[in-house]
Amino acid sequence: MKYGILGDIHGNLGALRTALDALGEEGCDRLLAVGDVVGYGAAPSECIALLRERDVAVALGNHDAACVGLLDDQYFNPFARQAVAWTREALDTDERAWLANLPYTITLEHCQVAHGTLHEPEEFHYMLEMYDALPSLEVMERPVCFVGHSHIPLTVFRYFGSRQHGYTTDEVIDLSEAEHALINVGSVGQPRDENPRTAFATYDSDTRVARILRATYDVDVEVERILAAGLPRVLAERLRLGV
Repeated sequence: MKYGILGDIHGNLGALRTALDALGEEGCDRLLAVGDVVGYGAAPSECIALLRERDVAVALGNHDAACVGLLDDQYFNPFARQAVAWTREALDTDERAWLANLPYTITLEHCQVAHGTLHEPEEFHYMLEMYDALPSLEVMERPVCFVGHSHIPLTVFRYFGSRQHGYTTDEVIDLSEAEHALINVGSVGQPRDENPRTAFATYDSDTRVARILRATYDVDVEVERILAAGLPRVLAERLRLGV
């Protein structure tokens, strides 16, 4: 089975279309998304429609939760709070209901999905370093779990028959010697690793190889879309820098 995994989309329609086209060319059998479909970007409805049309299995992200009243946004930065308020008004009743019914975690035949970590998924912890991943590795029910939230690709794994752990930021990830692995696939719509190209991933359960993929999309279109919506300029300009 070949999976295609979408990182945080954040209402970035151009990036999502580019990622979906690339995953189609990869011949993926099943599409997954780690959450934060909305927030920051100015095309939340269009992104939701595309995911529903493609039957993507989506986990609940913190921005998704905040936009439908499931999470208090008081700890969001001011720009994120403005985007949440704008998104709430932009979504219709059906779209809000779809977001509200997204699960915190997804368990499939070969893998699992969560937004921040598999451990305490409702708390939306960040995986920024190896030790952040260890509680999730303890509770995994499948060999691989895909996450996002930090918008920075990172893989942490535990070796077979050992309590030893390792990590990698490589784009090609061979998991043949890993008992469990937590893979942050980066972000489709708002990369933060100083690479503005959209980020997404594939995973082949037969070969146990995951790949972090990057693709160029028309950033200027999304910048103009955000500015035209009256959202904060910083949310637009950061797309050019990948921060």
